[in-house]
Amino acid sequence: MDTTEFRRRGKEMVDLIADYLENIEQRTVYPDVEPGYLRSLIPEEAPEDPDTYEDVVKDIERVIMPGVTHWHSPYFYAYFPTANSFPAMLADMLSGAIGCIGFSWAASPACTELETVMMDWLGKMLKLPEDFIAGTHGQGGGVIQGTASEATLVALLAARCRAVRMILASDPQRPETGITSKLVAYSSDQAHCSVERAGMIAGVRMKKIPTDQSDKYAVQGETLRRMIQEDKAAGLIPFYFCATLGTTPSCAFDHITELGPICNAEKIWMHIDAAYAGSSFICPEFRPLLNGIEFADSFNFNAHKWLLVNFDYEFTLFAPLTLTHLSPSASPCLPLPHPVSPSTSQHWQIPLGRRFRSLKMWFVFRMYGLKGLQDYIRKHVELAKEFESLVRADQRFEISADVVLGLVCFRLKGSNEVNETLLKRINNGRKIHLVPCLLSGQFVLRFALCARTTESRHIREAWRLITQLAEEVMQELPH
Repeated sequence: MDTTEFRRRGKEMVDLIADYLENIEQRTVYPDVEPGYLRSLIPEEAPEDPDTYEDVVKDIERVIMPGVTHWHSPYFYAYFPTANSFPAMLADMLSGAIGCIGFSWAASPACTELETVMMDWLGKMLKLPEDFIAGTHGQGGGVIQGTASEATLVALLAARCRAVRMILASDPQRPETGITSKLVAYSSDQAHCSVERAGMIAGVRMKKIPTDQSDKYAVQGETLRRMIQEDKAAGLIPFYFCATLGTTPSCAFDHITELGPICNAEKIWMHIDAAYAGSSFICPEFRPLLNGIEFADSFNFNAHKWLLVNFDYEFTLFAPLTLTHLSPSASPCLPLPHPVSPSTSQHWQIPLGRRFRSLKMWFVFRMYGLKGLQDYIRKHVELAKEFESLVRADQRFEISADVVLGLVCFRLKGSNEVNETLLKRINNGRKIHLVPCLLSGQFVLRFALCARTTESRHIREAWRLITQLAEEVMQELPH
């Protein structure tokens, strides 16, 4: 494919993408395929001679689309949103074309510097403390990770490094293995499974702090304090706490204004995972949910969930005193002398190489503006409130958790089996798609506002389908 053909095919692909998104609600939101469906549709080996572009494009509908779950359909209400916008897609094209590997400032100065500035733009939109802003002197700052899973792991590794260094500073003869074997980290029992997995990768024990419906599934300061004291009495070394703002099951918020001072007093690294909810903090009415950020050592959230930047794009910000625990003193990967920016970030992540992802946020921030992004988030919250009102108006259903942002947790009054049957009917119908969670032992349906194009009519259509299927399930119950 030469430049002339690329121009033609590129325009055709833009048309294909635009047609797909413009007509996406006409597609079945959830695929009707079995595991392994795709292998029989394509050859066992790569072609010896090249296929034509036309043949490849024809196979998109034949091979790929039958197995696609359409996350950007207005009938998709599962998990949490994954963002999508035309400015971000155009920027992604440019990023792929430039094709730099930004592992250092010298490897591509614009890649490093635009990322630093975009992190600062975002930090100011969130009204973060100055400690989290790089500015021109690189005192704090952040880096784009691929996912929140990477962010919590990087923060945990940095916390482990800090804890070991602090202990060795006062007891240089102590073997490092004797320290790491006693380290203990904490997270809510509502935290994402990636937090527990980070502990496994880092080789430290991770304890789950119990929460309760009466406390809105939020970690309480007194509970954390008690666990810390018990573990210290047992000879363990508490060193890391991952607070969650907007948990995956129910969008619950840990009380970081209580938890932060405890962590600071105990010299425990407090990381805040706000993967979903973090985007909402750009709205003044939701910013109080982030109160207590001043006590944190690090903070992350996924722009690719709710800030109209397509996957993958995750913000991780660090306070200045933590950065020394992220950067090794020397890098054998970069043997040649080269200029280093004040806020270099090549050591603040697991991989060395990095794509030019900040272009996506640059395009989105400029073409939507802060007000446009705020309006988008508010619209989803309003639609969630509309759905909540529909649920509350039907005496057969109940709301299972506070509706704070764009997630509604609800269920039929009755047994878990009844709700499992209802969800199975919903998803087998493939007209809308939901996933469940467990709250206090109850099987709960999650209705998350996800697609950029979702409107009130989609919400009401979904509710009509849910109530229709609920009626069928209830009629089948033994009397």
